Amino acid sequence: MLEHGGRLLRAVRQYGIAREHWLDLSSGIAPWPYAIAPIPVDAWARLPEVEDGLEQAARRYYGAAGLLPVAGSQAAIQALPCLRAAGRVGVLAPCYAEHPHAWRRAGHEVVELDDAQVEQALDHLDVLVLVNPNNPTGRCVSRERLLDWHARLARRGGWLLVDEAFMDNTPAQSIVDCAGRDGLIVLRSFGKFFGLAGVRLGFVMAERSLLQRLAELLGPWTISGPARVLGQACFNDDLAHRAQIARCAQASQRLAGMLEEAGLAPSGGCDLFQYVRTPRAAHMHDFLARRGILVRLFEHPQAVRLGLPANEADEQRLRQALADYQKESA
Repeated sequence: MLEHGGRLLRAVRQYGIAREHWLDLSSGIAPWPYAIAPIPVDAWARLPEVEDGLEQAARRYYGAAGLLPVAGSQAAIQALPCLRAAGRVGVLAPCYAEHPHAWRRAGHEVVELDDAQVEQALDHLDVLVLVNPNNPTGRCVSRERLLDWHARLARRGGWLLVDEAFMDNTPAQSIVDCAGRDGLIVLRSFGKFFGLAGVRLGFVMAERSLLQRLAELLGPWTISGPARVLGQACFNDDLAHRAQIARCAQASQRLAGMLEEAGLAPSGGCDLFQYVRTPRAAHMHDFLARRGILVRLFEHPQAVRLGLPANEADEQRLRQALADYQKESA
């Protein structure tokens, strides 16, 4: 199993700090969960049915013509490589590690590329995979560039796979409206923006025949009845969407400011996290963990990612810990 954020119970055991005393900033998930809609008994008692309102609400919310709900975008990440014969797959790196892992496991040759290498490599790839905005760096590739890459790949029967797990905060930058084109696949995550990662809900947008193949591979009833009810209610709450976007943007700006004050100016980020490259990343991770603050550590390159504090008290706690770290490092 690959390393991920959110492993709070492991930190509890490692550092001997009770769970209720931790400030968990290790995942790029909005710390303000949407209200849980009432779940009727039928949702628990009956087998789930498609087109019960969830797909319609998701199509309206995302602006997508065709989509498939999946049990978190992770389910699609693991399954999509099985829908192509083994080929050469480029991954824009650094990247969410599950992407290259899934393609390698399915027998594909994976080439990790930086931004400057994509143009030269593109005509020798069968698939290009990227996260946009990127996890963990927050880098964002423009719509125009992505659609150009897609056109070049599609002419040879290739795919462009864009994971937009962190795109809900900046929907104008999405290419989900183009996902009906042959060879263009867009993934969206429900849990991050809505603050409900435990629901395990995601969506794949692509042309109809590919969605049908993916649905057959994944099998029936991939989304539970309660998750379908909850997802539909969240998608239909337009006022809450605008409030969440504004709240995340403001909190991310404050987080960036805190890091700058501590001499740790972010190297990247988005409205759900900030990213700091530093050769002392492991030390910083440990320093904060010993104070009950969990952040996400990366080794290649050495960096930490910090999610959003939920309230003023959490911000003050982090600010004090960063100030203490700055003093120790001086």
